[in-house]
Amino acid sequence: MAEFPDERQLVLQARSRLDQWTKRARMEAYAELFDGDDPLLSPEEVRLLDALDSELEREGGDGVWGTDQYGIHTAGTSSSDTSLGVVCVYHPQITKDSVLRGADELDDETEERLNAALWQYSERVATRIEEKLHEFVRQTER
Repeated sequence: MAEFPDERQLVLQARSRLDQWTKRARMEAYAELFDGDDPLLSPEEVRLLDALDSELEREGGDGVWGTDQYGIHTAGTSSSDTSLGVVCVYHPQITKDSVLRGADELDDETEERLNAALWQYSERVATRIEEKLHEFVRQTER
């Protein structure tokens, strides 16, 4: 029976933990960026994002929160130091097709502000997941 290379085995083990790390990282990033002392958005804008999320889900879509996706990548090096990282492979974004119609339609400035916040949120989640990944690698290598 062939043995997997160490890096491959490590990636497989890390990927099996990715969902758990993502859930935790989302909570941490949300608290830091939207509930902290200097939130990215006003409470009204967060409520607007929540309303958009609910409306999109009712229409059969994925919504806004929780649609971000992450992957574990390798740098492809053959050195003894494992070079694993995390990348956001899908950033949620509000588009003209996804916004609420009628009186609730967003103006361009608000849409851009919300999308910028969603981008920053997704990148922060990726950073948090990567921290958990690096901790996992350190513990595994002991």
